[in-house]
Amino acid sequence: MRELTGRHVFFITTGAFAVIIAVNVLLAVKAVTTFPGLEVDNSYVASQGFDARRSAQQALGWEMTPGYEAGRMRLSFVDATGLPVAVRDLKVLVGRVTEAEDDVWPEFTAVGEVYEAAVPLQRGKWMVKVTARAADGTLFEQRSELFVRS
Repeated sequence: MRELTGRHVFFITTGAFAVIIAVNVLLAVKAVTTFPGLEVDNSYVASQGFDARRSAQQALGWEMTPGYEAGRMRLSFVDATGLPVAVRDLKVLVGRVTEAEDDVWPEFTAVGEVYEAAVPLQRGKWMVKVTARAADGTLFEQRSELFVRS
């Protein structure tokens, strides 16, 4: 067995730190390149009307429920009494929570009492961010999770 010298200890220590630094740089690059970005341009300005928008949306009493089966996404909107409601200006962002690469903006159409769109989603957890308006113009916004099993 060879003798452990100061030179060996130096190379072992330098190698260990090189591996740690390389991994940290790799993780930092991945974090920056996959970050989807800001939610709003100016959070202070966006916060100014938050309470009024929230109160108006709560007064609607709506609940939105997403569903997914066989390549089709369904959104159902019901009021406080459980009756379906019609929405206008429906915009839906479907994507992963952690990256924007798989984001899609499907076009939904009313089919009976629900809204449907063809959306090919892979297995896993998806974010569904819905923006719509009531007949009186009240803004409705909701972010939900959707789990695709197959």
